[in-house]
Amino acid sequence: MQPSIIAALNLVCEKQPDRPALTGANYSLSYRDLQNAIADISRALLFMPGKTLGLAVDNSPLWAAIDLAGLSSEKVIIPLPFFFSGEQIAHSLRDAGITHILTDQPDLYQTILASSGIKTAAVLMHTFCGQEISEIRLSDIAEKNLPAGTVKVTYTSGTTGHPKGVCLSASALYSVAQSLLAATRGQPTDQHVSVLPLSTLLENLAGVYVPLLAGATCHLLPQAAVGLSGSSGFNVSLMLATLIEHQASTTILTPQLLHAMVAAIEAGHPAPGRLRFIAIGGATVSERLLLRAQALHLPVFEGYGLSECASVVSLNTEDDHCMGSVGKPLPHTRLKFSDDGEILVSGATLLGYTGGEPVPEFWPTGDIGHLDEKGFLHLTGRKKNIFITSFGRNVSPEWVERELTLHPAIGQAAVFGEARPWNVAVIVPRAHATEDAVNQAIAEANHVLPDYAQVKCWLAAKMPFLPQNGQLTANGRIKREAILAEYQTAIEQLYC
Repeated sequence: MQPSIIAALNLVCEKQPDRPALTGANYSLSYRDLQNAIADISRALLFMPGKTLGLAVDNSPLWAAIDLAGLSSEKVIIPLPFFFSGEQIAHSLRDAGITHILTDQPDLYQTILASSGIKTAAVLMHTFCGQEISEIRLSDIAEKNLPAGTVKVTYTSGTTGHPKGVCLSASALYSVAQSLLAATRGQPTDQHVSVLPLSTLLENLAGVYVPLLAGATCHLLPQAAVGLSGSSGFNVSLMLATLIEHQASTTILTPQLLHAMVAAIEAGHPAPGRLRFIAIGGATVSERLLLRAQALHLPVFEGYGLSECASVVSLNTEDDHCMGSVGKPLPHTRLKFSDDGEILVSGATLLGYTGGEPVPEFWPTGDIGHLDEKGFLHLTGRKKNIFITSFGRNVSPEWVERELTLHPAIGQAAVFGEARPWNVAVIVPRAHATEDAVNQAIAEANHVLPDYAQVKCWLAAKMPFLPQNGQLTANGRIKREAILAEYQTAIEQLYC
């Protein structure tokens, strides 16, 4: 038998059946309880029609139990994020051939289905882990032939209305989980508090599989309980209080959430005292923010990954840490670089997309980067975002933006200059930063940039780049096309 998450978890359950495995808002499961719940749910899944199961449940032990039962029963689990729009949900259902959905929010899903013209064949009720849940069977969704060996489909949030379904194998999930278990020194005494949605592959894998394989306890609380609401609402005091209450030793944050945490602690909020590993992913982190976190003695470790590589590719660790890098490649990965510097990854990569496109041995990440002499991976920018000035110079805007946001006067920046003689920036100044302070920050950034990458003019953004205004992804990447569309007229005027 090949190694798998379920086989490894069964060994942990046998060693410590009475230890708490998962805790939620109203109940908890020991490792024995979890093993029994997986068996019970697996039997129920066998009677559900079709190969695919859409999972639309708030963070909870039930979410994890259903997900693990899918691995046990070979049902393809497809997490459906609540931060997706109704259009994106409908696309995912049709794209992956999802024939039934398990959800704790049936009214919301009935509204989405009705507005999308998707018919409901039946609604059944189940009780798993003492929690009632609805099974919505869909009548007009055609089953799809997914790549052989697919056990999970994760949808990338992307920058368009049609996210892509990434098909992953059990062996890929297991390989990444084992690498992370070793890299983070997972141990039975760990208390992991999930802040990100479990529908996010990073939290699903590193926030559930890894702690469970370590024999640790996962605290899976509803999103509202950790301070998250909707796609962008956030209460940092509630998040910090939750981390303190549950004596969190590990957690995973996006750069935005880390920034809020650092700012709150700097302002006097008590810091979680037992954290030993805060993993940061989703987008690049400014070096200034990392230095602020370091000054507060927060154990922050930046990593890098993508859904097509079953989440994490590289990670800074306690033993190997280089600020400004995204760490060393994990043991299961092999890297090489194309002639233009694009990072190519082999090991635990996707089986394919739901659309059936062929997959190369080395996955082209779309990210430009390099390995330094000590083996740390450094990211330069996104290949598709590189623009060419009218003088024929290639500029990675992320490079320039990173230099700009190192300065305390600049909170966010988006740089443009395609086919232009010089570059402009749309800037979100930090609170109380004056125009002169921003000008000085730009001058200091320009001092370390070559002339073709320097920013000659800037304009102040009307509001911060946020998910709710469509200018920031859920994991913290700026949406350049949306920002350009908003400010194009003003940018054009700077060149007049």
